[in-house]
Amino acid sequence: MQTQKLSTRNLIFIGMMLFGLFFGAGNLIFPVFVGQQAGHAFWPALFGFLISGVGLPLLGVMAIGITKVSGVFGLAQKVGRPYAYAFTILLYLCIGPLFALPRLASISFTVGLAPFVPAPQQGHGLLLYSLLFFGVAWFFARKPSKIMTYVGKVLTPTFLVLLGVLLIMVVLKPMGTGKAAVGVYATTPISAGFTAGYSTMDALAALAFGIIVVNALKNLGITQPTQIAVSTMRAGGLAVLLMAVIYGLLALLGRNATSQFAPAANGGPVLANVANAYFGRFGNVLLAVLVVIACLKTAIGLITAFGDTFKALFPKIPYAALIGLASAVPLIFANVGLERLLQISTPILYFIYPLAITLILLGLFSRFLGESRWLFGTVTVFTLLPALLDSLNVLPATLHHGWIAAVLRLGHWLPGFSMGLGWLIPACVGVVVGLLLAKLKNT
Repeated sequence: MQTQKLSTRNLIFIGMMLFGLFFGAGNLIFPVFVGQQAGHAFWPALFGFLISGVGLPLLGVMAIGITKVSGVFGLAQKVGRPYAYAFTILLYLCIGPLFALPRLASISFTVGLAPFVPAPQQGHGLLLYSLLFFGVAWFFARKPSKIMTYVGKVLTPTFLVLLGVLLIMVVLKPMGTGKAAVGVYATTPISAGFTAGYSTMDALAALAFGIIVVNALKNLGITQPTQIAVSTMRAGGLAVLLMAVIYGLLALLGRNATSQFAPAANGGPVLANVANAYFGRFGNVLLAVLVVIACLKTAIGLITAFGDTFKALFPKIPYAALIGLASAVPLIFANVGLERLLQISTPILYFIYPLAITLILLGLFSRFLGESRWLFGTVTVFTLLPALLDSLNVLPATLHHGWIAAVLRLGHWLPGFSMGLGWLIPACVGVVVGLLLAKLKNT
């Protein structure tokens, strides 16, 4: 039987779709903030950010392809079925109704539309906008088979054209060369950039969007597992290459903006100031349309992925009910405020990211290390506690007392703990122990 191959045209559409799914709220504001904070330490900070913001998502897509699983549950199941359920549910809640989806509405309103809404009406404006935003996202998520058309062929090209208008000005008319690095970016810019990449949630999204890419390929007639794996990795490579270029330019925007504007609490106000400086009132309109499209396309993908995955985990629940839930719950969290939302989500990300990274790397190197449950399980166990300590360490300083302070004292024995990388050495030890156990048990 002849093996169906993915045409170059469809490869571009799949790659554009994947890029569009990845590139949402955090992808716009966090590289800008990294550039602002890094200042003259721009290049090492950008290098660290690209490792976690681009390298890890690519490895995540490759891990899905190499192991020939359809998504995160299949990969996590190599640790154990109960863990697969727990990890998959936690991951999708993070990048779905609890954090990522609310952030999409909150950021697109705060950055794009808030300048046009009188201050006393901001609260009501956000509520009304959230209703419209999630209503539209739900409408398009009803037909998952059409997502390549909606995201890959319409929304993403439109987004790239609009973003290109702004980024061309960043290159042609730079505002300056920035100022000195601040905070941890002055002392450890690479690790600071690396952990800042957690906030994009793209390594988690790489695991989550695997099922959408696989389903899109099957709809195009690519059904042979090896071809699905190869096509998934090729599309992933195209998507993250585009992301890397845009991240670099957005970080440059943030760095240069400090020459003319005061530092901001996040990248949103910086984007707004720069767009207005280059284009005046039209810049505010351009940015509003840009961020709404960026966030809407990602919201469609996240709601679709949530529905597809939870339908597979809980077959008795209708897909329509699942996407309804994934569209309704974020309405509540989107209205708590962007700063508060980021404060809540950061500790969770510091906990789940190391677990996702180790899972991705074990899947990626499974051909060399094997797929023993001893290996996957031991690495996960060795990563769990340090990841929890890293999570507690980024809680607000006002909470660092009592039992939290006592527990955190353990963390300071771990190399890299102060940089949010306390899990790294224990995970490596877990690999060695897991390989030895796998050899002793012959599994």
